[in-house]
Amino acid sequence: MLLVIDFLTRFWTDMIDRADGPMTFRFFLQPTMALIAALLDGIKDARSGRTPYAWLLAHAGSRDVRLATWREGVTATMRILLLGVGMDVIYQFRMFGGFKYPLEAFVIAVVLGFLPYLVLRGPFNRLATHWFRRHPPKPKKVV
Repeated sequence: MLLVIDFLTRFWTDMIDRADGPMTFRFFLQPTMALIAALLDGIKDARSGRTPYAWLLAHAGSRDVRLATWREGVTATMRILLLGVGMDVIYQFRMFGGFKYPLEAFVIAVVLGFLPYLVLRGPFNRLATHWFRRHPPKPKKVV
């Protein structure tokens, strides 16, 4: 039991220390990249009339639809997640002298890269849907 408490204490201490240490720019870079990906995918969803992403992920009728939706989100944020893991590897080499905590690298990449995407894609879909209803596309002129 003591080993688990030590692990969790070190884990959360390391997570909090990342905000003050070197490479803090990633706390802005990764969520911004996730925001851009969510914006683009939310607009695509609105144009195609799809259900908001997180809603579909939580309330889809079949397991296959939920799995496909999950894969779509992971695929959309894969570069952001890999960038996050790469930046955390560099952070760990600078702070700890080696890549010692792969779970921390994964968690920080998901929290900074995928979580903002998950939270923002649905609202961007709703905003874009509202925008497209108020501003329908104009027919193209045929010459």
